[in-house]
Amino acid sequence: MPVTLLCDHAAASLLARGGIDCAIVGADRIARNGDTANKVGTLSLALAAQRFGVPFYVAAPSTTFDLALASGAEIPIEERAADEVTRGFGARTAPPGVGVYNPAFDVTPAELIAAIVHEGGVVRPPFERNLATSLAALRR
Repeated sequence: MPVTLLCDHAAASLLARGGIDCAIVGADRIARNGDTANKVGTLSLALAAQRFGVPFYVAAPSTTFDLALASGAEIPIEERAADEVTRGFGARTAPPGVGVYNPAFDVTPAELIAAIVHEGGVVRPPFERNLATSLAALRR
């Protein structure tokens, strides 16, 4: 399978040119309805994929699923230190006192996800029903 490595924010222009057949990302946590938390920027990629008609998939181990969480709104999002944004390579890159929003993750809504792949198989929407069924089958 051919693979192309690119910088994070180059994906949208490559999607627009028709240079991507599908997008596959990992996940740090998946809620019962299929909302998925992953590294910040994943939501932007999912939105760009939707805009350009490219299927967006999540691949993650079953241990990533947290069916106790109804939706991504319940997934806590870690915020990282302001210095990660205001300092680069040991030098200040922003004026002192500038506010910083530095989340480590974002949540991609289930409606942007074509399927979720885990070691038990491929799960398609509706995720709330199909994830529970897929995970129950895996545990048998």
